[in-house]
Amino acid sequence: MSDGSSNELPNAPSWRGINHLALITPDMDATVRFYHGVLGMPVVATTMAGPMRHYFFEIAPGNTIAFFEIPGAETFHKGAGAPLDRPAQLDHLSFNLPDEESLEVLRHRVKTAGSEITDIVDHGFIRSVYFHDPNGIALEASYWVADPTGRPPQFGNELVIGDPDPVPALREIEATGGVDSMSISHLA
Repeated sequence: MSDGSSNELPNAPSWRGINHLALITPDMDATVRFYHGVLGMPVVATTMAGPMRHYFFEIAPGNTIAFFEIPGAETFHKGAGAPLDRPAQLDHLSFNLPDEESLEVLRHRVKTAGSEITDIVDHGFIRSVYFHDPNGIALEASYWVADPTGRPPQFGNELVIGDPDPVPALREIEATGGVDSMSISHLA
């Protein structure tokens, strides 16, 4: 059995940062009000992942943080760097690549190293592959097919703003360019 190392691996792809960090929220409206309203991270894309809303907030061009809305999801406060006495789960971390060719290079490299990776999945505005690290952390590599970052939200473009029934905060952004009220946060 191989340890995954090999001098025969293809060249590594040209990484471009974090495509999106996917987290969970029980309340997408409050999340939009905080990330867009308080932090100033523009909503750049929305979609439905089955029954769940999935919204993307731009951190920098090509780099976003995203949330799945799971109504009733348990949340808790924890100070940064503080130990946790309960299990916690990050949904997945997505790394940004420049194009589909780079996804294919990554797929070949991961498979050649002896790990499993999915075929390319077409999400409309991004294409992705999925795999895990040795600790079981779910990872994704993606590239923007229709990059919505670095510009105002493209309301009317269902490819990138695809939630058919957006939360009130997103409707406010479409109507006025901002949110009427902001979510607040508290230190743990």
